[in-house]
Amino acid sequence: MVNVKNLKIKGSNGVVMVELQLIEVYILNQKVAHFVAALDAFQIVSQWQYRVSDQEQVFKLLIEKQYAEGILDFLETKANDDNQIQALLFNVSTYLPHMDEDQVEEREVKAETEMARASRHELYHVVEASSHFTINFRWMLVLSSVVATAGIVKDSSAVVIGAMVIAPLIGPFISLAFSTLLGDYKLMQRSSGTSLIGLFVPLLIAIAFGFFFNVPINSDEFLARTDVGMMDIILALAAGAAGALSFVKRVSEALVGVMVSVALLPPTVVLGMSLGAGEWGIALTPLLLVLVNVHAILLSAISVFWLTGIKPINWQDVQAAHTSRAIALVFVSVIIVLLAVIIYFSL
Repeated sequence: MVNVKNLKIKGSNGVVMVELQLIEVYILNQKVAHFVAALDAFQIVSQWQYRVSDQEQVFKLLIEKQYAEGILDFLETKANDDNQIQALLFNVSTYLPHMDEDQVEEREVKAETEMARASRHELYHVVEASSHFTINFRWMLVLSSVVATAGIVKDSSAVVIGAMVIAPLIGPFISLAFSTLLGDYKLMQRSSGTSLIGLFVPLLIAIAFGFFFNVPINSDEFLARTDVGMMDIILALAAGAAGALSFVKRVSEALVGVMVSVALLPPTVVLGMSLGAGEWGIALTPLLLVLVNVHAILLSAISVFWLTGIKPINWQDVQAAHTSRAIALVFVSVIIVLLAVIIYFSL
């Protein structure tokens, strides 16, 4: 799916920004009456209905983005017990009919008090894809690791920034945080593996560089990752929150990907180079920095997903999600506190 774009729907006295989606529902004739009656409970901008065969009809529902999840939940549970209903979700970039003054004012008030986010179903589709260790992920990870290592050796901030742009680290970490909110242990396991590989590959490449080349102790890019403080915890928390917010809004992940990468890729490379050169004393600081950044990013991402109302709907899934979320929040919070204490007394 492509990212939803802002849509300007004009009223007589103003302009309101609306994000729209289109749901296509294919339903058997005998279920149409029940489905039509249920639609009254949802906020729909416009809808169309027509017959596609002697047995089936299609409904096209134009809705505002924040209301998509409610309809999809209804289709997933109450309306689709026998798996005879099919639904497709599309993103809409343009819708022409103007709205009247009352509709404009109502939407302006909602826009000021509500944050429109993508549905849980759409988000799950994205995180599930991000959790896989694909060929594209491998190549981008290897290339970004080589570029970051070379940039630190050459003391080139431009090269290091370029490495962070192409680094694919945001996907698996966001997927891991998202899976804890849903209690999806299979997705959690796969995301954890991909996230660990995402750190292990640049670590190995940097170890190889450190073994064959001297540690660039005169490089500002290297030295910047051999100093850790409380501000680094704040940076990682902000990076994780920004990544999570961009994800639920389905805006471009490029810039926030850089934020997450700046917290993970360079310190991992510095750690690897220090280990490869046998500089154990230098390696301790970037190790602390990597651990702080990983857990802070996860904590803020989990918190953002929780606060935006992402949760499963089935009773058993809700119980599993409650347990996994509580364990994850307690675990990463304790680790961050312990690391903060170590950093505080090591300053």
